[in-house]
Amino acid sequence: MDPTEALEEHFRRTVEGEQRIEPRDWMPDAYRATLVRQIAQHAHSEIIGMQPEGNWITRAPSLRRKAILMAKVQDEAGHGLYLYAAAETLGTSRDQLLDLLHRGRQKYSSIFNYPTLTWADVGAIGWLVDGAAITNQIPLCRCSYGPYARAMTRICKEESFHQRQGFELLHTLSHGTAAQLAMAQDAVNRWWWPSLMMFGPPDAESAHGARSAAWRIKRHSNDELRQRFVDMTVPQSEVLGVSLPDPELRWNAERGHYDFGALDWEEFRAVVRGDGPCNRQRLAHRVAAHEEGAWVREAALAYAEKRRREPAA
Repeated sequence: MDPTEALEEHFRRTVEGEQRIEPRDWMPDAYRATLVRQIAQHAHSEIIGMQPEGNWITRAPSLRRKAILMAKVQDEAGHGLYLYAAAETLGTSRDQLLDLLHRGRQKYSSIFNYPTLTWADVGAIGWLVDGAAITNQIPLCRCSYGPYARAMTRICKEESFHQRQGFELLHTLSHGTAAQLAMAQDAVNRWWWPSLMMFGPPDAESAHGARSAAWRIKRHSNDELRQRFVDMTVPQSEVLGVSLPDPELRWNAERGHYDFGALDWEEFRAVVRGDGPCNRQRLAHRVAAHEEGAWVREAALAYAEKRRREPAA
């Protein structure tokens, strides 16, 4: 066995033995590239995802709601930083990843290309979008790549609070006035299907699913996670007193799962390729914020260089 084959065999046995791959370990180029793509998309989603809710901070209906929403948006920024740091352990800098995002060469979650039209949307995002994110991300805590798995452990703990915050907000609205209930129901109607699309295309169309599963990066397929989310969410909707906008949604005793209707995959593909309601707006805002913050980064680097050159006390 030549040295390369020995390294490949050691990598395979490590992954199949449910042990972690660490940054200094040998790994196939394709494994590294897959991780960079997935972690970058996740990190980009966190920082782009600050925009839809950040839009409502100044319009929150109370000081308590404003403080909660500000804390949540700050959490999302932190999640992005954890993930960019994890990607850097693979040899790709944060600047490189942001440049690829700004040039449209890397993606972020399609869900963040939908507008937040009312205050109830903040609750729907917390309940549905963060609920879908948790469903997708909890298995990543057992990802074969150590830095990613460890980042996800902390992120999932914080996302669980975000999901509860959204549920509580919607519960308050749905048990308030008739107008508040109608607003909550309208938000759920608009966010339900995009939330199901968050899990990605059907398994038959997933380009990376099988390889990611073999490498223990992903633990479940897109359709498995989507089903798990539906099964979890239906009983919660009953507690909230809102209906989910799917006439085909019903319990299937034979399968032990809820059946649900077909997703509009043409809409999904349109949003992914950049033709969603807010794609251009979201990316333009991100690029502008990055450019306007250049002086802060330059000042921080200059200060760090000054400290480096100072003689030790």
